[in-house]
Amino acid sequence: MEIKANEISSLIKEEIKEFNKASTFNKSLGTVVEVGDGIAIIYGLKDVILGELLEFKEDVFGMVMNLDEDSLSAVLLGDANKVKEGDTVKGTGRVVSVPVGDELLGRVIDSLGRAIDGGKEIVTKKRLPIERKAPSIIDRESVNAPLETGIKCIDSLIPIGKGQRELIIGDRQTGKTAIAVDTIINQKGKKVYCIYVAIGQKNSSVAGIYDKLNTYGAMEYTVIINASASELSPLLYIAPFAGMSIAENWMEEGKDVLIVFDDLSKHATSYRALSLLLKRSPGREAYPGDIFYLHSRLLERAAKLNKAHGGGSITALPIVETLAGDISAYIPTNVISITDGQIFLSNDLFNAGQRPAIDVGLSVSRVGSNAQYKVMKQVSSSLKMEIATYHELASFAQFGSDLDKNTKDIIKHGEIVTEVLKQDQYLSYSFVREAIEIFTAKNKFLDDLNKEDVRSYLDEEWQFINNFYASTLKEIEEKKEFSEELEKKVLSILSDFKKDYKIKRQ
Repeated sequence: MEIKANEISSLIKEEIKEFNKASTFNKSLGTVVEVGDGIAIIYGLKDVILGELLEFKEDVFGMVMNLDEDSLSAVLLGDANKVKEGDTVKGTGRVVSVPVGDELLGRVIDSLGRAIDGGKEIVTKKRLPIERKAPSIIDRESVNAPLETGIKCIDSLIPIGKGQRELIIGDRQTGKTAIAVDTIINQKGKKVYCIYVAIGQKNSSVAGIYDKLNTYGAMEYTVIINASASELSPLLYIAPFAGMSIAENWMEEGKDVLIVFDDLSKHATSYRALSLLLKRSPGREAYPGDIFYLHSRLLERAAKLNKAHGGGSITALPIVETLAGDISAYIPTNVISITDGQIFLSNDLFNAGQRPAIDVGLSVSRVGSNAQYKVMKQVSSSLKMEIATYHELASFAQFGSDLDKNTKDIIKHGEIVTEVLKQDQYLSYSFVREAIEIFTAKNKFLDDLNKEDVRSYLDEEWQFINNFYASTLKEIEEKKEFSEELEKKVLSILSDFKKDYKIKRQ
């Protein structure tokens, strides 16, 4: 049969078209050539990007971590036992993302945003990539509003502001998580959304935190992300980034968000494990060279946006665990240099019965009094110096030297102030009550009491003021400062209560 030249030409063109289609399709397919320890080495996938989500068989996903010349390495975000050599891998064309929105409130989710609390499947209208660029300097404003923790010692001496990054650091079992949980509970009614990211914790511990938050009504405005110790390292690695993306969605809507990372020591350990398995060069303490960049690009995303960008904020409370109080170790020093201050919890204070066991000398807030109501500045101005002087004289007095009356008075006052700053867990105070109690101690109304009686005295005093001078409390709450007239009024009230207290005890 005779075939015309133009027919041959059209057939060749059709074949070329089909060939281009096939080659384009093949670019988004690859083959697993090696798998082990949660890492898959893949040949093919010529058009993937770093951080892209890959789809393996049986609903197992992975994330691209290394782009080599002839292959790529991906970490598996699911059951690694289901992935075998020779399996086909698909590129999804999108980076790893999480669902965001109000639908997440009250839920416990995994690092990929899937419900793990036994409730219904979470369906949101929006997803965000886990890795996002931090807001620029121009989009931010300085931290100028307090994030009330309800913990006297923190709100008076180490204030935290909305948009700040304040590190909680200390040995294990010194109360780091307790401070974070108390702070979340204290946000009730304050229009602050909360996210608790549990990294490498026991499932039983996270269940206990969920129960406490639920009991105090805090789950209404809280999301828990659980990447437990039994999970693969990749899920621990992406958990804080997923939490930050969920927080950013609310911040960009003009809302205030509090996010807790518990803890970044385990996060660093999981990233170290991944990096070594990916054959990246180990550095100090076998951590990869970009471990500092890892945490800085995470924590830099916490910010206070200016009014032009909605005025929302993310306050980050990263937690880091130390060994034997060594804050000069690699990861603690890294995170200290990234954050805007640290709350240091001391093993010695904890064992001595101080709760919370905050070392006032080593703790600092670089935002400082900018994140305090004026009334708190007024009542706590000399507090840090009084505590430092007390500790110095108390350590000197233990050698049994004869002390003059002035030194004894300073030590006694320091003991009382320390007692005032003690606080039980899950017992949050309003800033008005904090101010009244510290003001009472500052003006030495408590110095003639035994320290065992301080707590009951302050409880009775608060009840007395609530019952008979509620209008004064309301005035402090509205003005948020002590005018000269208001200060005199409060001093008069405290004197009246002191007289009544003495008469009752006679």
